[in-house]
Amino acid sequence: MDMIGSATLSDVFERTCRAFPQKEFIVFENRQGSVESVTYDHAESLVKRYASILASHGIVRGERVLVHMHNCPAWIFIWLACARLGAVMVPLNVLSGDFELDYCIEHTRGAAVVTEPEFFKRFVELRTQHPCLRTIFLARTSLAQPDAVVIDAELDDAPQKCGPESISNDDDLMWLFTSGTTSRPKAVQLTHANAVFAGMFGAEWWKIISDDRHMLVLPLFHVNAQFISVMPILTAGATLIMCEAFSASRYMEQVRRHRATTTSLVATMLTMIMHQPAYALDARNDLRLVMYAIGLPREKLTAFQERFNAPLCELWGMSETLGATTINPLDGDMRLNCIGIARRENQVKIVDDDGCDVLPGTVGEMVVHGIPGRTIMKGYYNDAAATAATVRDNWLYTGDNARMDEQGYFYFIDRKKDMIKRAGENVAACEVEYVISLHPSVQEVAVVGVPDAIREEAVLAFVIVRPDVRCSAQEIIDWCAGKVADFKVPGLVRFVPDFPRTSLGKVRKNILKQQFPSDFSAGV
Repeated sequence: MDMIGSATLSDVFERTCRAFPQKEFIVFENRQGSVESVTYDHAESLVKRYASILASHGIVRGERVLVHMHNCPAWIFIWLACARLGAVMVPLNVLSGDFELDYCIEHTRGAAVVTEPEFFKRFVELRTQHPCLRTIFLARTSLAQPDAVVIDAELDDAPQKCGPESISNDDDLMWLFTSGTTSRPKAVQLTHANAVFAGMFGAEWWKIISDDRHMLVLPLFHVNAQFISVMPILTAGATLIMCEAFSASRYMEQVRRHRATTTSLVATMLTMIMHQPAYALDARNDLRLVMYAIGLPREKLTAFQERFNAPLCELWGMSETLGATTINPLDGDMRLNCIGIARRENQVKIVDDDGCDVLPGTVGEMVVHGIPGRTIMKGYYNDAAATAATVRDNWLYTGDNARMDEQGYFYFIDRKKDMIKRAGENVAACEVEYVISLHPSVQEVAVVGVPDAIREEAVLAFVIVRPDVRCSAQEIIDWCAGKVADFKVPGLVRFVPDFPRTSLGKVRKNILKQQFPSDFSAGV
């Protein structure tokens, strides 16, 4: 049965607004602790006004609108406004350096960016290099700025226009940049149908009802926040408690004060919360479920559940598979250190290097079967070769190694792709290598991830310098700073005369890791 039908994101939003007009949709707490609340009825009015403002400044169906903001209600309203107009939203990581932003604008041919005052000057400078970037929209301020459209200043007078009626749920809704196996990120094309599917299966799987209050602290530019948090809550007519930023020291107090019933975290956040001093009220909260990704030792998981009286539901997914793809079942065996079973509407299996199925218990690559543009991504924008290499006969090759047991439960092993996971962020080693390779003193570079007690993994760069050239570690670190996001900048650089290599000349990174002290993370 096709659970998606012809519904678009706008259809889902409008249906929920009609069903729960006076219910809280978003409760927002900013960095200073101030709280504001928006009902579904008010949100619908705001979305129509945002859409009208975008349209009046030339945004039409199919154009790309970059969004570069911290978590805030306006982020959600812009997303829904773009959906209403048929425009494609391109969320950007607020930690991105100019080198990365330059690429994102060029690759997507973004027509506009929605940002906030602290980032305004950066985009004014970037616009001089990219004529396609016609308009800079400023949100979260009412102060006039030359060369910018201040959204809040136009909001009260904006009419409540409707978008075009011909939007299909096969149309692109947003493009998410994801670190890949090449030197530059790829833009994952996600459709309206993808979002509708994520909302429907998420609400059903986690039994989300309108009385639920979901705590969101992950950044909205992540598929985790969009498809594991926002879409199921929106679909069920529940309440989204949104924090501008994550604070480990304040987190459980916020959970109690806002009466949160569900939340989604990554392993780094779980660890940081556990490191906070024990408090008498730790177990007195309304949490019935904590969704999390990236495993931790069983002892830590058990200690978290006991201390906070909150059951953990581990899952696995990626942008290309619309977030949570294997999940522990609430009505079945909820296992620790296990990424669960395949979700509804998808098949998941383990294959060897030749793409052949392997027996239960055998480690191989996870592949996910689905319908492009509906239950898996549509493809990579403007990269047919990468799309064809990743999706073959509707099987999406994830690049992650896992094993499946006799009962159909999956266990994550490691990344077949050359990826580093740092504090919940994906770092493509080849992307950092590409930036370092541009340094005039560098002959060759290899970047690896090494264990870090707090951040999961730290970024370590091995560098071979050109003959008769001197270069310092700090010079390499400073070279990366500003060109890539801070979390991608190497924590340490080690100079070596050569790399261990295979017979074909490929760098043996596993050997490089073994050559470095295991306590490296203590100094990062």
